[in-house]
Amino acid sequence: MSQFVAALRGQVEDVQRALRAAREAGHPYEAGLHAGRLADLVDLARHQGVDVQHWVDPEVLAHLAEEAR
Repeated sequence: MSQFVAALRGQVEDVQRALRAAREAGHPYEAGLHAGRLADLVDLARHQGVDVQHWVDPEVLAHLAEEAR
């Protein structure tokens, strides 16, 4: 795994944890910020040819895909 991919994966995992925590705490604004950051990271990964399907919760990926339309 390249250094770029390792750093990207670490960021994706951190943002997903923060997103879950914000949702569980009932903080919709904060959750929206984390969801936006996650969407940016997923977009970056796709542009670099990195498959994130195994890193990102499938429900979150589906939601991001719907928002992109």
